[in-house]
Amino acid sequence: MRNPQFIALAAVAATSLVAQEGQTQKEQPPKTWTDPEVAAREDPGFLLQGEYANQDLGLQVVALGKQRFRVVMYEGGLPGLGWDGKGRTVRESDIDAVRRELRDRLQKVHRHGTTLGEPPPEGATVLFDGTPESLKNWQEGALRTPDGLLMQGATSVQTFQRARLHVEFRLPYMPDARGQGRGNSGLYVQGRYETQMLDSFGLQGEHNECGGIYSVRAPDLNVCLPPLVWQTYDVDFTAARFDADGKKLANARMTVLLNGVTVHDDVELPGRTTASPLDEGRAPGPVHLQDHGNPVRYRNVWVLPK
Repeated sequence: MRNPQFIALAAVAATSLVAQEGQTQKEQPPKTWTDPEVAAREDPGFLLQGEYANQDLGLQVVALGKQRFRVVMYEGGLPGLGWDGKGRTVRESDIDAVRRELRDRLQKVHRHGTTLGEPPPEGATVLFDGTPESLKNWQEGALRTPDGLLMQGATSVQTFQRARLHVEFRLPYMPDARGQGRGNSGLYVQGRYETQMLDSFGLQGEHNECGGIYSVRAPDLNVCLPPLVWQTYDVDFTAARFDADGKKLANARMTVLLNGVTVHDDVELPGRTTASPLDEGRAPGPVHLQDHGNPVRYRNVWVLPK
């Protein structure tokens, strides 16, 4: 007869091993693409994902991995391109159903922000232009890809008060990821106030999604484009005012354009974002591009002091 204590210990060990294997599988990071050409070769969902429209209807097709998609229908046209903000329906479909629906019905739309590629105006400070030399404008630890893009987790050496900021960013393609784990980063103005970067294509548009002022206000309209498409943030920022003793006299304010569309118009900021590198104060602050563990890329970053 086998020792009951040994059998019990073996069962515990087996259960522990199964739990560890399950945990290992659970912790496997979602497949991530940072290059659109590679994504197009390796994942059929990437080419199908995107925006489609005709004169009466707009569709956003969002890849969810495993050849599943979220299809968001907008009556009248796409957000910012005909949609009246009311008629919106959402459903999930497989790849064959989506292909059938799109066939001979809707044309694919390739949009980009109206400020994409905008050159720095006279008097602007160019923080990143793709050259190795422009890394000198960022604190130690900032990295540049071989093809000349700034990587997440960078903080500028220069600091600013009232200013206009321009940042171009590209979110990774992560079809299996969800929520805050899907292309997450953020633009911290003065290192204090965050406008969120996230793959929010096809979502409702919340404060913690792309275009939102994190924890403060949702964007007026979700105009986030599909992942691996270059997008733009343009922020007109007015710094908070303090007296000589450090008492705050007026909150900071900002107007935010996402892809050339005003999503926040002179919004008051009651305080710093919780995870910001800097506390509020009289001193000027840097541009900070958050590292949230996702490979977000940036280019054409400049600031015009006002």
